[in-house]
Amino acid sequence: MKVRIEKTGYVFMLMLFASATIISCSDSNDDPSDPQIENSIDDDTIDDVGDDVSTITEEDQDALLFMLEEEKLARDTYKFLNDYWGMVQFANIMQSEQSHMNAVETLLDAYDIEYEILEDGVFNNEALQAWYDQFVQDGIVDEVAALNVGATIEDLDIVDLEEHIQATTNSDIADVFLSLQCGSRNHLRSFVQSIENLGETYTPQFLAQEEYETILEGSREQCN
Repeated sequence: MKVRIEKTGYVFMLMLFASATIISCSDSNDDPSDPQIENSIDDDTIDDVGDDVSTITEEDQDALLFMLEEEKLARDTYKFLNDYWGMVQFANIMQSEQSHMNAVETLLDAYDIEYEILEDGVFNNEALQAWYDQFVQDGIVDEVAALNVGATIEDLDIVDLEEHIQATTNSDIADVFLSLQCGSRNHLRSFVQSIENLGETYTPQFLAQEEYETILEGSREQCN
């Protein structure tokens, strides 16, 4: 199934992007308590949205709905762990994940796709529900375990976003997902740095080892 979106719809989308699509990429600073929030989708990206009439497939719709809940998985888990441990790093990255959710919601609204955001810790997707239940159980063991949960979520997010980026031909979706993926790389670096500061190591659960090492070797990115 394909849904065509006319240019009038994109005017509304541009307004939404200008006001709502702010994604934090600053959480991976050397100081994880840095509260600075940056706009990681730049003006050029916003201006490019809607230059052409676009189509969205059923697979694209499914990807948007799934990524909305996967970003919610990150937000809800970090909120729980911040409440439990009082770690500023979780508080900051939780705010970033809310911005990631806002970015996906912008696309869902622009393409008139129905969606529902359930209460904290509750998910429509059974697999994501199982992940959340496991993450909150694992994350209360100690602070290192909590940070490992954070790294695992970002590890998973990078891989899932890449799969959807490769599968779509919709440039609006690809651009937003690329920015979300950039933010997740910064978050992964931040969590791994904190784990190593405590004398422990993180082993990637989803990323290939070579790709994981390449991400860690890179510096904090400006997510455009």
